[in-house]
Amino acid sequence: MTANGPLDELDRRIVAALQSDGRASWTEIAELSGSSVATVARRGQALLRDGVVSVAAVPRNNHPGPADLFVLRITCAPGTQFEVLDELVHHRDLRFLGLVTGPYDILAELNLRREDSLLSRIVDEILAIDGVQRCDTDLTLHVYKVASDWSRQLLTDQPPDTVAEAHQCDPGHFDDVDHQIVELMREDGRASFRTVATAIGLNESTVRRRFETLLGRGCLQVTTLVPAAAMGFESEVILNITVAPAFVETVARTLASYRGVRYVAAMLSHNALMCELILPTTEDLFAFTTNTLGRLEGVQGWTASVVLLVLRRGFVETPWWRDKLTRGPAS
Repeated sequence: MTANGPLDELDRRIVAALQSDGRASWTEIAELSGSSVATVARRGQALLRDGVVSVAAVPRNNHPGPADLFVLRITCAPGTQFEVLDELVHHRDLRFLGLVTGPYDILAELNLRREDSLLSRIVDEILAIDGVQRCDTDLTLHVYKVASDWSRQLLTDQPPDTVAEAHQCDPGHFDDVDHQIVELMREDGRASFRTVATAIGLNESTVRRRFETLLGRGCLQVTTLVPAAAMGFESEVILNITVAPAFVETVARTLASYRGVRYVAAMLSHNALMCELILPTTEDLFAFTTNTLGRLEGVQGWTASVVLLVLRRGFVETPWWRDKLTRGPAS
């Protein structure tokens, strides 16, 4: 039971249920996964304890103040990719960080407060890292979808009920106490309100009320992180799709309606949409690109990168990436 190898059927269903609601009780998860509460609790706690899966309360991009999201495509000198990643993973303003195939080596999303300097961040910090040869930077104009329940495909073949666009949260919705709650629950999204209350010196009902208010406003999201390969999914790719300008909106919203599409955003450069796609098999990927993407009016072409390793997602460092490197490809 490791993130380096596929989980069994029950473990996958437990994780899929956690992706639907990371704070669901073991009783609720047992109902979704079709097993006993005792078995589900034992299996689920082991998955969390062993770092195969991680549940985190993730704040929206603008929680510290108005910010812009930039996509960084970083090219490294041969053999330096892991050293560069080991440096970048400590940057808390990177919402996403991954090792990918294709013309560049590393894909990252930088959440930059508007009062900060993009010039300084790219030139003085990113390009100054030993091994970095190039950093192509693009501005994200609009996020159409960001979802964390992609593995729900294992529980149902129904499309998502709603498409969750990224919420632009007013930083005024957070005060110092809210930030303390978020920081604690970023590390453990299933932490009890009593535990969090004790840590920051408040009563349990106050923490519960504040957390549920942030969640209800869309300023906070509980997300369950797990490697796609551990769930038996063969295809995790980033598509950069070129679209005729008049069709960007239509194509983006059509793509966002598919369960396997985790993320869709409009970029400043090249009339492009960036789309993250997670599907069970390579055959599913072939069907999607030929029967769906290839037939959408306005789509002019695309390039693709296979995601090899995710180090940060939703501002949270994944618990498995170092273990993956230690064990090596043969494990």
